[in-house]
Amino acid sequence: MLSTAHDVADGRLFRLVEAMERVGLAVEVIGRGDPSDGPPGADVRTRPRAGRFGRALDAVRLPLAARGRVLVTLTPDPLPAAALRRLLRRGPYVADCQEDYLALLSDRSWATGATGVVARGVARAAVALAGRADLTLVADDHVPPRQARHRLVVVNLPSGGYLPSPVDPEPAPRALYVGDVRRSRGLRTMLAAVEAAPRWQLDVVGPVSAEDQPWLDEWLSSSPAAHRVRIHGRRPPREAWALAAGAWVGLALLDPTPAFAAAIPSKVYEYFECGLPTLVTPLPRAAALVEQAGAGQVVTDAAEAARALEEYADHPELHAAHRLAALDWARRRAADPSPYDELARQVTALAVGGRSR
Repeated sequence: MLSTAHDVADGRLFRLVEAMERVGLAVEVIGRGDPSDGPPGADVRTRPRAGRFGRALDAVRLPLAARGRVLVTLTPDPLPAAALRRLLRRGPYVADCQEDYLALLSDRSWATGATGVVARGVARAAVALAGRADLTLVADDHVPPRQARHRLVVVNLPSGGYLPSPVDPEPAPRALYVGDVRRSRGLRTMLAAVEAAPRWQLDVVGPVSAEDQPWLDEWLSSSPAAHRVRIHGRRPPREAWALAAGAWVGLALLDPTPAFAAAIPSKVYEYFECGLPTLVTPLPRAAALVEQAGAGQVVTDAAEAARALEEYADHPELHAAHRLAALDWARRRAADPSPYDELARQVTALAVGGRSR
């Protein structure tokens, strides 16, 4: 499994590796970060974090150096070399499309002008090459490519043992956020909400974007609520989600960007599995999930989020009802077939015979 950008502590990477290991496949992982943070049981190798030139070089070199019978790409940039690897008869490739890459560029401040034009061209080419892969994984049905040789929807549902067992909430109310830490993912909204909800603490787990780090440093040095907020940085999945034990609420206060509008953040599923009522912004599918499950609240801004937090603190019976609804959703979901099992079956078929079906 290859990524030129993902840290080997990435949650989806863990879930994919665990699925393959359950059926007896040996997995090699090449990515970024600390090898000890990678999936247990895999042969994990990491590359130093590099600039755009270094990443482009790795995108060409690493697919050709990978040892596995089947190459799984987790980012779009290695796809041209993966296609070349197959042309050289060195094995099939699987393209994992975790997001709508074209839509995601609208959330990146650097993707403007000539750089944006090039980035969109690369994204379109990557989507086309992903559709020609021997197996194309997409994290949701709306994620391109909509047409592919063999397309499999592998939703980011919790899998494996990285989530803690649900436990009663701690006496002091505490919120949790796990994921990429940037403005569009709700960084400023959740910090403002905690500022306005003085009984609450907040744990933030995940890598902080370089463009948001200066703002965060300033907030931590000046806000009267800074002592109630802990910034943990990136952590392996089990360590990150250990902080869910005893928490009261999960936060998913994403901005309505094109990439997020049609998506359900995977953290919402994980919060439910941990028994955490969840606050979400009015993104259509995420809001519908929370409302239908009765396992949280939909809030439009920091002020509404703060009021929702205070309402949970003032009315423990409401929090308990939403917590039970989250756990009930998780129990019902566990009875459904796992998309990871089908993924493992098709990758095994590729490893054995070169075809996924």
